[in-house]
Amino acid sequence: MSPDQPQAMRDRIAQVAGALPTPRDGFGPVKALLQHEVFDRILLLSNYPDELSNAYVAWLGAPITVRPVPLKNPTDYGEIFTKADEAMREFLGGLKGTAFDLSILLSPGTPAMAAVWVLLGKSKYPATFYQTFEGKAWETRIPFDLAVDVVPELLHDADSLFHQLASKSPQDVEGFERIVGNSSAIRIAVGRARKAAMRDVPVLLLGESGTGKEMFARAIHAASRRKNGPFVPVNCAAIPRELIESELFGHVRGAFTGADKAKAGAFKQADEGVLFLDEIGELATEVQAKLLRVLQAPAGSGPCVCEYQPVGATKAERANVRVIAATNRNIISAVSDGHFREDLYFRLAVITVKLPALRDRRSDLPLLAKAILEQINKDFEAQEPGYKHKSLSASAIAFVKHYDWPGNVRQLSNVLLQAAVMSDGATLNQSDLEASATDLPVANTLQDAMEMPLGEGFNIVEHLENIHRHYLARAMREAGGVKTKAASLLGLKNYQTLDAQLKRLGVAFEKDTGTMRLAH
Repeated sequence: MSPDQPQAMRDRIAQVAGALPTPRDGFGPVKALLQHEVFDRILLLSNYPDELSNAYVAWLGAPITVRPVPLKNPTDYGEIFTKADEAMREFLGGLKGTAFDLSILLSPGTPAMAAVWVLLGKSKYPATFYQTFEGKAWETRIPFDLAVDVVPELLHDADSLFHQLASKSPQDVEGFERIVGNSSAIRIAVGRARKAAMRDVPVLLLGESGTGKEMFARAIHAASRRKNGPFVPVNCAAIPRELIESELFGHVRGAFTGADKAKAGAFKQADEGVLFLDEIGELATEVQAKLLRVLQAPAGSGPCVCEYQPVGATKAERANVRVIAATNRNIISAVSDGHFREDLYFRLAVITVKLPALRDRRSDLPLLAKAILEQINKDFEAQEPGYKHKSLSASAIAFVKHYDWPGNVRQLSNVLLQAAVMSDGATLNQSDLEASATDLPVANTLQDAMEMPLGEGFNIVEHLENIHRHYLARAMREAGGVKTKAASLLGLKNYQTLDAQLKRLGVAFEKDTGTMRLAH
């Protein structure tokens, strides 16, 4: 900014910041980025006096909020982390209830600042990173995820067991035999889960609805030293808020209206075994606080010892319980939004296992569909003597492999079950599965799209818009809802173009569930 200012301002800048070299591009990192990208809101952290910060904002010419951040030492990682985290928490708190993509510019400031921003942007505040140099700006991809890749690895022994397990088919790993598939995505998930099973610590399973989180939880239990103990599942989303404490911790007789006898809660039932808390992200905040206290092992006890108090009781009870939790929500975003306690997240996510969606393991789909249909045949045969087993045609297998299956294994199972019931033939064809799938994309293959019959209500504009919607939805799913990444996948120059197309065609992405819907 300095060269563009009157002499008095240049002198003031030199007084505060010392002698400054003129940038080669004439801009410096912040203005260089703003020459290439447009942002709806910008937060600038500044440790300069207000008069210089205000002059700088006026020179940048963009909608900017300045937050004064005094720093005793601009190379002190601890101080930088504390101030940056506080600023982000407050800034994003003002955006609650709105959809947004967060971006972080790494180029300004000290190397210590850049390192802290990378840590924050890859954990608590998922973001797209930018860098600039000599007037050029670009998106920087940093290929690791702290919550999924780095932190769990720090808990691993310095051996090759994880890599050995990742190279094995699930059917070759004890406890995981029921998990079908040979893709690298499912092998890595099984390898991580098998490693987690060996450690008597909490595990958090992450994945979309229908990806088999309870099956993985049962497999971890079966592969652990607690395999002979109970496995107690609790669906946190299916229990009314006023009853969840009783379900988890139990109650004594007379604790509330209708409590005519004492009841053992899930923690007591799971003693010496595993408690599976499904849909943990749906717990009310007051229950989250109580669960956090229960998961804090009493001093001098083992890591899985939990102390809890049944509803209406005057004395606490103890149980030795390993907790496995699961959620289909973006739990990091829920923590950032204040919907899920950060301390409870870190208590549950000692080891995380991310389960792949079916669209990310397409090579497994034919094998998985055949295994599901085989079980359906066995169930029908047991109910109906003389029942003739059904099989999948080549066209049906092709349909299974190319369809996105937003409901994952649960949706695939439902479609195959309905097709088996409704079809009179011994072979299920593509048309049988199409009739059973309620949310088909407009075109499953390019050939389907090109061979739509003309006339009889055919509208080329509407047809092309439907194809457009299909690819917009697909790009947003594959990009995890990050518009800049989705725009790149589609070959668009910037996310603003993508955003305009999403709005025009009425396509919306639900970040919490990772699903698409038509906006109204």
